[in-house]
Amino acid sequence: MSALKGKITDSLYGLGWGAVKKLPEPAATALFRTIADQAWKRRGKSVLRLESNLARVVPDASPERLAELSRAGMRSYMRYWMESFRLPAWSPERIRNSIDIAGTDRLAEGLDAGRGVIVALPHLANWDLAGAWVTTDLKVPFTTVAERLEPATLYDRFVAYREGLGMEVLPHSGGAAFGTLARRLRAGGLICLVADRDLSASGVEVSFFGATARMPAGPALLAQQTGAILLPVTLSYDSTPVMKGIIHPAVELPEEGTRAEKTAAMTQGLADAFALGIAEHPEDWHMLQRLWLDDLDPRGEPT
Repeated sequence: MSALKGKITDSLYGLGWGAVKKLPEPAATALFRTIADQAWKRRGKSVLRLESNLARVVPDASPERLAELSRAGMRSYMRYWMESFRLPAWSPERIRNSIDIAGTDRLAEGLDAGRGVIVALPHLANWDLAGAWVTTDLKVPFTTVAERLEPATLYDRFVAYREGLGMEVLPHSGGAAFGTLARRLRAGGLICLVADRDLSASGVEVSFFGATARMPAGPALLAQQTGAILLPVTLSYDSTPVMKGIIHPAVELPEEGTRAEKTAAMTQGLADAFALGIAEHPEDWHMLQRLWLDDLDPRGEPT
């Protein structure tokens, strides 16, 4: 990214966090829906990629149905950004009333057991709102990781935003994050990881909607190394202002097999749980990048 483009990008995000949260909510909602619809009408690369990904999820969908889903998907994606820009100004009561999670007993039992809990999520609905709910309603601190963005000032904005919601944020790169996450889990803590896309050499191949994709090995490796409980979580929007969520049953550690075999089995378990939530609410899956291996170039890189 050029220095000028990076500065412009950083300024736009700064404007979002500074100005959008001051707008009346109906105005902010209308603005971001308009942005979503205009982006969808332009049929740029991101929209076409979203539509291609949705075709995997809903293979029997007609072209008209896919167009409907991609339009709804862009609106869902823009709702995520609208909420994220406004979250720092929300009261604790507003945060608590903006999310309804099923299966919270699974999270509570895991934390009470003192084993540490790993929550793994796909890019569904608003994972930042879910994190704010954990720190606000459950009053449980947790640790997450963030991809280093360019320019560095933009990465710093995202870290400050998430730390302002009560999260401990570690940089994804650099190699130290895994050790810190493991220490938090051994102390009985909670970590939350977005875990439905990994194009690195360490990614685990999984079967996902009938084709091969790669997902991060980290959640399964951390569970094996620390004895922590691994809980998949899926989120969704509906016509109400309240986001819904499901904490799925824990992904169990296989009793037999090598470390690699156990990692593969557990990561596949996560992928299966993610697929359940995505299939129920495909329009809320904000995957605007290439994911499946046969969508990549021969070197395994995005094109």
